[in-house]
Amino acid sequence: MKHYHINIFYGDDDEGYVADIPDLEACSAFGGTPAEALEQVQLAKTAWLEAARAEGKPIPSPRYRPAIYQSSR
Repeated sequence: MKHYHINIFYGDDDEGYVADIPDLEACSAFGGTPAEALEQVQLAKTAWLEAARAEGKPIPSPRYRPAIYQSSR
């Protein structure tokens, strides 16, 4: 399975943690702790990929890299 970058952050509006996968449009999840949000977004990723395959939609390659990991050339 492809390895996608996952962002996890605290959402003040949600009063909990949000995890999202930038390479997979609208793939995100919520949890009361960072670990719960990560667990839920892993489930969401599996569902997202299964739905894309079932509908014959292209599956994007992992491309997102946070600015902290990008080289300044």
